[in-house]
Amino acid sequence: MVFYHNLIDIRNKDIYPAKISVENGKILSIEKTEAVCQNYILPGLIDAHVHIESSMLLPSAFAKIAVQHGTVATVSDPHEIANVCGIEGVDFMINNGNKVPFKFFFGAPSCVPATRFETAGAVIDSKQIDQLLSRKEILYLSEMMNYPGVLFEEDEVMKKIDAAKKHNKPIDGHAPGLLGEQARKYIGAGISTDHECFTEEEALGKLNHGMKILIREGSAAKNFEALIELLTDYEDDIMFCCDDKHPDELLLHHINHHVKRAIAKGIDLFKILRAACINPVEHYKLPVGLLQEGDAADFIIIDDPNKFNILSTYINGDCVYENGISNIPTIDEATINQFNCEKIEVSALQLSAKGSKKIKVIEAVDGQLITNALTTNSKIENGQLVSDIENDILKIAVINRYEPAEPAIAFIKNMGLKKGAIASTVAHDCHNIICVGANDVAMAKAINALLDTQGGVCVFDEKEADILPLPIAGLMSTRSAEEVGITYSQLDKKAKELGSTLSAPFMTLSFMALLVIPNLKLSDKGLFDGERFEFSSLRF
Repeated sequence: MVFYHNLIDIRNKDIYPAKISVENGKILSIEKTEAVCQNYILPGLIDAHVHIESSMLLPSAFAKIAVQHGTVATVSDPHEIANVCGIEGVDFMINNGNKVPFKFFFGAPSCVPATRFETAGAVIDSKQIDQLLSRKEILYLSEMMNYPGVLFEEDEVMKKIDAAKKHNKPIDGHAPGLLGEQARKYIGAGISTDHECFTEEEALGKLNHGMKILIREGSAAKNFEALIELLTDYEDDIMFCCDDKHPDELLLHHINHHVKRAIAKGIDLFKILRAACINPVEHYKLPVGLLQEGDAADFIIIDDPNKFNILSTYINGDCVYENGISNIPTIDEATINQFNCEKIEVSALQLSAKGSKKIKVIEAVDGQLITNALTTNSKIENGQLVSDIENDILKIAVINRYEPAEPAIAFIKNMGLKKGAIASTVAHDCHNIICVGANDVAMAKAINALLDTQGGVCVFDEKEADILPLPIAGLMSTRSAEEVGITYSQLDKKAKELGSTLSAPFMTLSFMALLVIPNLKLSDKGLFDGERFEFSSLRF
């Protein structure tokens, strides 16, 4: 095959008309030409850190949509399914991804479970991490969320880091808000990236200690605006990622959205494309082509650098997307899952006031994974602590889905529901059942509806439960992206009709059990203070 396009030469910061010859999936030759070319050719885009599971799609279904946005590869952390199904879950993701012409690169999940303060469906210890990292298809140690374990040099944590060093594979980080000497020590342990910075000061501190910074724009967590100007001075040390991308948003855009927004801000095109295309390949040593002779023919064709509309996508010389049509095949896949809990009674969600006039409350922050800790007056009815709809203080519960146990119950602000309840088995990181509601009856209805489907996302509007079933580990659907995206959008709309003003209520809810992100969260074992890294009392 021969292509005549304007070549965007990112390394040499040049654009010129070129004749590109492709043979047997490789770039055979690149020659400058005098031909007049209308469109532009450049290396494909790479998501430098993503949990495919958060799209609620199989890897194969994710790929079918991602190529439409010019993505040719992802650095994929199978942390979510590993917390449910262990190494079997990691292998499930790899095997499904291998069935389509897309470049998935998976890591060894470092934190299964993320902390000892919650119940997961599996444990992956340092010996298993060493075994995973010995495999050629496992390219890196996934985000080390247990940053206190690194700072205090916990034995098991350090053994996992040492295993990555032994196999000469990069170590991804996860250390929100870490500054100064603590950041230096964390990075000094060998951890090379971070996608959790939410201020420029934090990112600069980590950059100055030699860390690579990922600019993240996902469905819930967004730091693009806070960090994008760093690309001007640190073009070699910045990558783009989504981290978590819900299906409705994936249908609209992927890493191409980062690129378009950065272009609109007037940032140098070549610096933008270095972050989007080249830096992930160099950092993770990915077998992805960068439009050089001898490379794999992984590239995209766009209409214009300023508009950046994707016309076609090629992987290993095969056209996987063109003229609005994805050529990635649909894959039928058997399901894996883990559920071992029973339906709950309304009484299980009741919480005795015990004379409490004040309670500690989780304050959700729209567009962020961090939360605040508030102290507020409790609402008491018939001796029970109940949701205070007028002041937007709602009851939240996390139910262990791996073994029978009493629900953990707390209160949360800014979910906004005026009636009904929403619930999900997408609850980072252990993916127990999480639910928030205006009353106990609605919460029990939503929780029990998820037990009927063995996982999913649910809205109960006081009349009926609407569900997006997620039969694969309670995280992913067997349906197409279009079907999942439509259903998810409908549930998102219904949650907002119940009163939620959050931009992504289900995504925000899914992170309220994520203990490694400060400040106040709820695990299946109780209310947790992420600053002190210990359980916290609900009542005062």
